[in-house]
Amino acid sequence: MAVDLLLGLQWGDEGKGKIVDVFTEKYDIIARFQGGPNAGHTLIFDGQKHVLHTIPSGIFHEDTKNLVGNGVVIDPVIFKKELENLDKFKTDYRKNLYISRKAHLILPTHRLLDAASEASKGKAKIGSTLKGIGPTYMDKTGRNGIRVGDLELENWKEKYRLLADKHESMIKFYDVDVQYNLDELEKEFFEAVELLKSLKFIDSEQYLQLAQESGKTILAEGAQGSLLDIDFGTYPFVTSSNTTAAGACTGLGVAPNKIGDAFGIFKAYTTRVGSGPFPTELFDEDGETMGRVGNEFGATTGRPRRCGWLDLVALRYAVQINGITQLIMMKGDVLSGFKTLKVCTAYKYKGEEITHLPFNIEPENVTPVYTEFSGWKEDLTKMTEASQLPSEFMEYVKFLEDELKTPISVISVGPDRKQTIHR
Repeated sequence: MAVDLLLGLQWGDEGKGKIVDVFTEKYDIIARFQGGPNAGHTLIFDGQKHVLHTIPSGIFHEDTKNLVGNGVVIDPVIFKKELENLDKFKTDYRKNLYISRKAHLILPTHRLLDAASEASKGKAKIGSTLKGIGPTYMDKTGRNGIRVGDLELENWKEKYRLLADKHESMIKFYDVDVQYNLDELEKEFFEAVELLKSLKFIDSEQYLQLAQESGKTILAEGAQGSLLDIDFGTYPFVTSSNTTAAGACTGLGVAPNKIGDAFGIFKAYTTRVGSGPFPTELFDEDGETMGRVGNEFGATTGRPRRCGWLDLVALRYAVQINGITQLIMMKGDVLSGFKTLKVCTAYKYKGEEITHLPFNIEPENVTPVYTEFSGWKEDLTKMTEASQLPSEFMEYVKFLEDELKTPISVISVGPDRKQTIHR
């Protein structure tokens, strides 16, 4: 069986957690392939809100296996808190949660390094979540990292000590005021590691190979969004991993010719957390309304999200580089009540009009070109069939499908798993 992908197409926060939860009943295995606790996947069902950071979003379905792949970086302390939260809901994660031995570990000193590095940048901060993600990936590519499989070796604590000591010397190099008590941080870390060691560690690429051969259905769950990809995002205001379709191959050990459908998720408008260019950002009442009605606060950081009109130039780019086969539109309900909607269909870039994403989209280089649409007043959140959706809304959907040359197969009209319309 082919492996399907579920990817964010903007700057993250598109609603991947909800859609994975909705789709899970069709899949035997849900596999996270990159990122770490900088992700915040929110699921709402039965009146309860759940936020997952590292654990795949299929964990609440008892017949579905959940895999944390080799491309993910794991903070044992945050992972332990996630597991303890699952205990409250009597979720039997020990039965259906698997961790790749090749996944890298985030150490306490990785988080300290992250804070020191960000503080040293002053006004040039990139908006890091300060979870230690970047330094962990740096150690991975620098061939210094500690992997989950190392925890099964007798000398893993010696490896830990050498790396932590190296990190402390690097923190001093930044010459910023980072206060910490490493003894306390390590006590918490080593306790969390013991819980982690009680879970199932597997050779995940072999596990997925056998699953495909036996006809199991697999969904690869991405974190963050395509515009935060380390190679193809708005560098340097990006994350430290490959968030695009290619990242699923390297983050799980799946061959490119084994990829099936690529589902791309986007909001009916655009948001961004942290620093970085954002051509369609709004600083007026419309932007304030989007943020308030859409409850636009980061699930991981709690920071307010910047809001703006839908950017089709960037969305087209994300569809293209991921080979998206089906689109999923989130939060159309948030736009109810706007008299007029705008969609950015092109940029004015250095004196000419372009429809592709250029190397630099800083405001001094890019001015968005908008197409306007009539809005709708109807409350979409109670609608359960596509036939109930207002004509103005469907005109908006049809325009996007034509521009992106890809069908919008799912429309979300609210945060609950039941507020999902399949077309």
